[in-house]
Amino acid sequence: MESVDCLVVGAGAIGLAAARALAARGREVIVVEATDRIGSGISSRNSEVVHAGLYYPRGSLMARLCVEGRRALYDFCASRHIPHGECGKMIVAASAGEIGELEALRERARGNGVDDVVLLDGAQARALEPGLSCVAALLSPSTGIFDSDAYMRALQGELESLGGVVALKTPALGGAATGERVALDLGGAAPTRLRCKLLVNAAGLAATKLARSVAGLDPALAPRTYLAKGNYFSLVGQKAPFARLIYPAPVSGGLGVHLTFDLAGAARFGPDVEWVEKEDYVVDPSRAASFYAAIRRYWPDLKDGALQPAFCGLRPKLSPPGAPARDFLILGPGDYGGVRVVSLFGIESPGLTASLAIGEHVADLAQGR
Repeated sequence: MESVDCLVVGAGAIGLAAARALAARGREVIVVEATDRIGSGISSRNSEVVHAGLYYPRGSLMARLCVEGRRALYDFCASRHIPHGECGKMIVAASAGEIGELEALRERARGNGVDDVVLLDGAQARALEPGLSCVAALLSPSTGIFDSDAYMRALQGELESLGGVVALKTPALGGAATGERVALDLGGAAPTRLRCKLLVNAAGLAATKLARSVAGLDPALAPRTYLAKGNYFSLVGQKAPFARLIYPAPVSGGLGVHLTFDLAGAARFGPDVEWVEKEDYVVDPSRAASFYAAIRRYWPDLKDGALQPAFCGLRPKLSPPGAPARDFLILGPGDYGGVRVVSLFGIESPGLTASLAIGEHVADLAQGR
């Protein structure tokens, strides 16, 4: 049986960042990916927003890793010439009843170490964004956007320069944990069983399935994953009059239908929250009706017919519809009785922003920290 030091399952932003962090500490690393390209899952189907760290409970992994990851991500993008922009965003209260939510977000942000947020009244907000309709807004200057594809290619390049390998079209089929090692069956053109000293389960939507397919790992530690589909619509035939990202007050299951830009300046709206039972990447055009209603609360000048289906993504939620949101769940060898496995469950937003910090956290767990 072939052996390797570290085996990472999943070549999305999280898997690549973890693999890079491990390789930078002198570990031998192979990343296996079921599809034919890196970042083809959760990592490529999102808003490409660099989150500041406003929304997450103080002391949570989401809060800590988002703030650490945001700083690291901006530095990484700047030093490697990856397209990005610290454009800022405004979270708006469309009615007086939502102002309290903005005040609570400001206090939560400060508790997370995000000290640059400013609460504006309606006049101050419209002075910055004249096309906006609101009674108040929370300004987050350190929110931005970046090119996630270029970022993941850079992670892969650095991993490979450190001696790491990415194997595409190589699905993980299951395996067995024996002692402190794990043997994993890999499919593809040359099926094999590979033994590793460390297994990192960064399989995204398939993380729970993979964890339960490895004999010797307690299946009760692998949480059920609920799928929240997020649909996006692009803006056509009309230019959005905003220089910043525009977000409504948060809603259950997500951050509300917000306006973001790609790096070429094209506007898109989303995601909404559509709970589904299985993977589905088709945007239902009829959902545009709810988008118009949501967007016109903060941009009443949106024209009829200006939205067209763009793309959608899936968020791996650890809580069912209507239940309070749960934090990232990252288990290490201490949780697995000494078996050298790190599993990452429920890595949704702000996982992309936090990915470099998550990678370092995985490497720390691998060293017993």
